[in-house]
Amino acid sequence: IRPFIIRRFNMASFVNRGTKHKPSWQYTISRYVDGKYKPIRKGGFRTKAEAEREALEIEQMIKRGESLLYLTEIPFEEYFYDWYRRYKRDVTPRTLKHYEFTHKYICEYFGETPIQKITRNKYQDFLNSYGERYAKETMSKVNGHIKACVLDAIEDGIIRVDFTRNANVIGKAAKSKHEKYLNFEESDKLYNELMNRLNLGLSYYAVLLLLVSGIRYEELVGLTRDDFDFKNNTISINKTWGYNRLMPDGFGPTKNESSIRVISIDPKVMKEFKKLFLQTPNNIHKLVFFSPTSKYKVLSNNAVNKTLKKVLKDIGAKNMITAHELRHTHASALIYKKVSIIYISERLGHSSPDITYKRYSHLMKELRQEDEKTAINLY
Repeated sequence: IRPFIIRRFNMASFVNRGTKHKPSWQYTISRYVDGKYKPIRKGGFRTKAEAEREALEIEQMIKRGESLLYLTEIPFEEYFYDWYRRYKRDVTPRTLKHYEFTHKYICEYFGETPIQKITRNKYQDFLNSYGERYAKETMSKVNGHIKACVLDAIEDGIIRVDFTRNANVIGKAAKSKHEKYLNFEESDKLYNELMNRLNLGLSYYAVLLLLVSGIRYEELVGLTRDDFDFKNNTISINKTWGYNRLMPDGFGPTKNESSIRVISIDPKVMKEFKKLFLQTPNNIHKLVFFSPTSKYKVLSNNAVNKTLKKVLKDIGAKNMITAHELRHTHASALIYKKVSIIYISERLGHSSPDITYKRYSHLMKELRQEDEKTAINLY
């Protein structure tokens, strides 16, 4: 069946390139750019009315001088790659790795599909598919990356609809909350046992400081002797140290501005570190947890985890947590002692108390019954 052309619609003409029973309408908008004929064509419309509506909208955009970039199809993976390589240059290597993983997932699922052809349904199918394989926390990061990219694509006129709007992020259940920290009684036992074992090596000092401070591991190994104020019993957190291949070599920046902070430390612990500094030689970087035989010149995360595991076994702890989870243990102990969420947020170096509340809301719920008793017996 020969295609048939119907009347011109302003600058546009329309043709059915399908059949009478299965139409496929195409519009062609006459256009000259720098004296050269460069028409705009698009097909695949089920009805003539759909083609007319879009053609009319494009004509009006041309008259207003608006961008027509969304008419040029760009593979989603290509646009996302160019976007994060251009706008995420100042992120840490670890964060950059997360963007690379998101790009990998986009390549795997969407292939060469243009960003202009991704609908909300297709995007939700993508989240559902990968949510069956990965944790919900991982998929939330992936969705956050893509949403930011899509909003910029709309701003740039590449697409016109936010296909991530109201997307439902699903994922495999993460490790249950109670396995990620020690209860107060166990953390107290751990503290006392560590204080008795400091003569066994530097890794015991590392575990102890993680327990009483709640600092991140990269902040711990980034500490120098100058960061310790023995007069006021405080330590300054203002830098990190790269302890794996995903991090910058040597000293690096903290996770965010809020992570730059000064925190108070148990005087008994500070006294032990003061003795340590007097008994051990300094090093070129003044690093507290310097290890000349280590690849990254500081105590490895693996070595500290081994020490922690050994002590936890010896005290009969129910949960075998990691060095990172000492941070959660510290936070849970503060919550147990009714410390304000604002102070906990500042001490942990979170960018907002909202993050602290969201992360530890399950602990606060556990204390709700006690709070309720306090409320009803207020007077």
